[in-house]
Amino acid sequence: MKLNEIADNKGAHYRYKRVGRGIGSGKGKTSARGGKGQTARTGVALNGFEGGQTPLHRRLPKRGFSNVVFQKDFRIVNLGRLQRALDEGKIEAKGKITGATLVEAGLVRAGGDGVKLLAKGELKAKKLTIEVLSASAGAIAAVEKLGGTVVVTGAKPVEE
Repeated sequence: MKLNEIADNKGAHYRYKRVGRGIGSGKGKTSARGGKGQTARTGVALNGFEGGQTPLHRRLPKRGFSNVVFQKDFRIVNLGRLQRALDEGKIEAKGKITGATLVEAGLVRAGGDGVKLLAKGELKAKKLTIEVLSASAGAIAAVEKLGGTVVVTGAKPVEE
């Protein structure tokens, strides 16, 4: 096969309709754009406009409650990822593991309101002391099962 032999499959490319080519073409005069005005011009994007009918986004009722102003922006760390970092030597099991330690090790990005510890994965390291803003009940149980402690500095432990 050569580059000049490459072509679309039969019927894959539809030839566009040539508009404005006279009355006999069926797409002459206004070129299927109707009369005059804004929508007859190019570059028009009237999002949600339904021809004067009340748009769908205004017909539907508002539902629910958004607490986005007060919600915390957690950086998530799973137990499996923490174990992998311990195995690779990015974090030492001695001492306290804090949010700053996790940022230095490259497990989480800096910023946000704090770190949340979740129970996904398996933890094998013994006697870890982890200080985070929040942690799931499963993560706390998994760390305490191995003899370690989880110090939650912010919110109460969250159920999974």
